[in-house]
Amino acid sequence: MIRIALDALGGDHAPSVEIEGARLALADLPPTFEVHLIGQPEVIERELAQHPGIERSRIVIHEAPDVIGMAEKPLEAVRRKPKSSLMVGIGLHAKGTVDAFISAGNTGAILAASTIVLGLHPGVQRATLAALFPTANGPILVLDAGANVDCVPKELVGFARLGSLYMADVIGIDRPRVGLLNIGEEDKKGGVVVREAYELLKATDSINFIGNVEGRDLLAGHAKFGHVDVAVCDGFVGNILLKFYESVGALMHRLMERGDGSALEHPEVRRAFHFLDYSQYGGGPLLGVKGVTIICHGTSPANAIKHAIRVAVHSVEVNLDQHIGAEFA
Repeated sequence: MIRIALDALGGDHAPSVEIEGARLALADLPPTFEVHLIGQPEVIERELAQHPGIERSRIVIHEAPDVIGMAEKPLEAVRRKPKSSLMVGIGLHAKGTVDAFISAGNTGAILAASTIVLGLHPGVQRATLAALFPTANGPILVLDAGANVDCVPKELVGFARLGSLYMADVIGIDRPRVGLLNIGEEDKKGGVVVREAYELLKATDSINFIGNVEGRDLLAGHAKFGHVDVAVCDGFVGNILLKFYESVGALMHRLMERGDGSALEHPEVRRAFHFLDYSQYGGGPLLGVKGVTIICHGTSPANAIKHAIRVAVHSVEVNLDQHIGAEFA
């Protein structure tokens, strides 16, 4: 049985969204896992009582009296609140009590706690937050998606290696095509960091590097190489890209509402909106730490929590963490 720890108090709408997401996962996904809810037991029990049909035999509750808020300084909060739901959950993962940890809490605190408590695999310079984007030709993994605002060239190369392993293990893509997100395809484009990263990526045989890619190539595909599987950038660019992409569905919805709204009921349109729904992909994996950490948006709906559990279970099943360790050793 795979044991998934879920921070029951981490998100903006905790614990209701987390408990509902756990209920959906237990009901809809294969019965190969159990959920360990981390937080204040009385709060969790009160919320569980709202779901009398939930499968309690596959739920374990671990007490954590404190909560790290979204506005708290990450490193300071991690050190000051060792009994927070975030720290207790990651601590259980470090001890081997659970196999993965999921939180919709403070991203910086999750990154700091995972790095300090779980540690990085030898050879990994920095952990990276990855985000899957849906496209017409299959998903594309963008990393970093906001954990590392300033990066050096070697770190971008590390992100490319981590992203390639994730797409191969979890998505099942053989030799993923890796592009470096830039303002042009020419090898001399971009700032000093990106230009140096280009040369390092080109010289790394273990990465299927196709060169620089532009923003339009992420959704439409590269004119020469076709679909891009992994797009590498720093966290400043990646987070802006992620938030912009997530607004596309809302834009389309509002444009269609300007008419009589009947188009929104068309089956093909409904499928398109379902396709653009980021919650179908759950959270973003924090790659490079020793373990499986999944970070969700603070505003994640229950469906996103459900799919974050699915991603965590699958990452454990395919031994992603072990493969990363072996690759970087």
